[in-house]
Amino acid sequence: MRSTVLGAGSWGTALASVLASKGFPVTLWGRDVPVLDAVTKDHENPHYLPGIKLPPTLGATPVLARALEGAELVVFAVPSSGMRQVAIEAKRHLHAGTAVVSAAKGIEEGSLMSMAEVLEDVLPVAMHPYLAYIGGPSFAREVVQQMPTAVTVAGRWDRVTKSVQDAFHTRWFRPYTSNDIPGNELGGVVKNVIAIAAGMSDGLGFGANARAALITRGLAEVTRLAVRKGANPMTLAGLSGVGDLVLTCSSDLSRNRRVGFGLGKGQTLAAVQAEVGQVAEGVVAARTVRELAHRLHVEMPITEVVYRVLHQDLTPKQAVVDLMTRETKAEI
Repeated sequence: MRSTVLGAGSWGTALASVLASKGFPVTLWGRDVPVLDAVTKDHENPHYLPGIKLPPTLGATPVLARALEGAELVVFAVPSSGMRQVAIEAKRHLHAGTAVVSAAKGIEEGSLMSMAEVLEDVLPVAMHPYLAYIGGPSFAREVVQQMPTAVTVAGRWDRVTKSVQDAFHTRWFRPYTSNDIPGNELGGVVKNVIAIAAGMSDGLGFGANARAALITRGLAEVTRLAVRKGANPMTLAGLSGVGDLVLTCSSDLSRNRRVGFGLGKGQTLAAVQAEVGQVAEGVVAARTVRELAHRLHVEMPITEVVYRVLHQDLTPKQAVVDLMTRETKAEI
């Protein structure tokens, strides 16, 4: 299956490597020419995944038309902030019948659309049944190193999700299928916000009790929001919900957790982001998820305090006080 991955960051490179490992001709597209040259010539992404060899069948180009020529599977792995523009640029090179997969995790600023909704807004109606979303607990570095990983592919049409599942399935990368796009997407978005909260808690020196409470109550928040958007609540008990949430809140490989940890240690947001060196989607998601929750009248107290720490100068310590002294209530 001739495949194209749009976005040469860590996640795009990881997904491209999965496809290329099966012998598929795969083209990675991006705007950073030195990175693309290194992928083609040295079989390595030195900026995002240094020291890890990529399959020799993985090529790269900065020319979008060339990247998409003849593609039977197209994966959008660009940052959520760039999804609309890249989709607009790619639109005239895409054809009905081509499976299009979103691997981005975010809510668009302004419109408050999910990435699947952005793609539906840009692409012709005839292509909508061919859209799918891939998410779940998956750090790019571990995927490229071929460590066992399970993800979910969600889409409207079983035939499309099954074809995407088959394309990505290897002995170490196992996709499951789902028809719950909002559940799978929102699980992947909100977990980044909760991971910042978990990182702040750890940075403040709190223990496993606090982290477990944040993960569990964070799951309640994402479930409330996703259900309001039409999701099946059981989806959030799966890979794209609790699975992705636990992973992102618990590992130092999580950029969002590292942002929160630095804030908990007293660093400024600018200093922490410079230290992390890559996009931490939770910083923007704290704002867009909060706005979406307000629009839909969904209570999300953890998201609210993370937003205030990031964008309104609330201190992490006061954020904990605010959460712990809220009015008492029943859990369910």
